[in-house]
Amino acid sequence: MAMAIISISLSPRVLEELDRVRAEMGFSGRSEAIRAALRMFMEDAREREAMRGRVRGILVLIHGQEAEGLVCDVKHGFLDIIHTQLHDRFEEGKCLELFLLDGEAERVRDFVGIFQRSEDIERTKLIII
Repeated sequence: MAMAIISISLSPRVLEELDRVRAEMGFSGRSEAIRAALRMFMEDAREREAMRGRVRGILVLIHGQEAEGLVCDVKHGFLDIIHTQLHDRFEEGKCLELFLLDGEAERVRDFVGIFQRSEDIERTKLIII
């Protein structure tokens, strides 16, 4: 099967990280690493889409201090599903947020989606419990 060729733009920081991860994980090239990342991304999306009714979960965010305003603004719009939040500055300029969530699947998806679309958030991981 012939593969389609697409073009993407990456910041120098993201490209450097891609190359580091590619080498560390033994991928033969950037395309192979990006395909694997896309498979993981799509699996996460399928899991979120399958959520129905009331769900409970943990959202983990890692971000730089410049994103604290975004996190604060967003959380105020979702206080109905945030049971608890923990904020920790775990290294210079980096913050870890843990949100314990309990609410309707659509609200949880909306909350998580805002952070996943933001370039200011370095890592977003939702764990449904």
